[in-house]
Amino acid sequence: MKVLVVDDHPLVREGVRYALAALDRDVEVHEAGGAEEAFRISEQHADLDLILLDLGLPGLPGLAVLEQLRERGCTSTIVVLSASIERGEVLSALNAGAMGFIPKLSSSDLMLQALRLVLAGGIYIPPQAVGILEGPGGFAAAGVAGPKSLHQLGLSERQHQVLALLAQGKPNKVIASDLKIAEPTVKAHITEILRALQVTNRSQAMLVARRFGVR
Repeated sequence: MKVLVVDDHPLVREGVRYALAALDRDVEVHEAGGAEEAFRISEQHADLDLILLDLGLPGLPGLAVLEQLRERGCTSTIVVLSASIERGEVLSALNAGAMGFIPKLSSSDLMLQALRLVLAGGIYIPPQAVGILEGPGGFAAAGVAGPKSLHQLGLSERQHQVLALLAQGKPNKVIASDLKIAEPTVKAHITEILRALQVTNRSQAMLVARRFGVR
């Protein structure tokens, strides 16, 4: 397993590296202290299984790094590390394609549990963030009763393709490039997908799609 840890604090990177040793016996950890180094390493190692990304990077913020990684075609699973769990940060990270959001105050055991969940295809949201994700724009709607299978959604073949790429955390620009269609067309498909899934944003759509086994 190959992992990239992006954090501007060497002690944090060292601690995460030490914890990751318990995740996989043959884990190979790369480190980056900022955005440009993260871009370079992700391009050199396109087979990265996981990127752990600090949101509090100097210069280019972590959220912008996340968005640019996706725009550059990075398909690695990305999990955010953050010193805070503000509603806006959690939702923005998940909407940008992160598969998990781990507070830095978490124990190493909790971090490993979260990473195992994510690597198994799930989405990790810290328990203390559940309350702030309820209500309009949150994840509550993703738990409501809805279609029992993808066959009940009535999506077109193209919309199924868009949903699959959406479940991978890819932004609209990359989806449009991969499918060789216009970005406004992608947005129109996503609008229909959200309606069919009975959710209100792409984070919820990603969560429901993964529950259906879409990868």
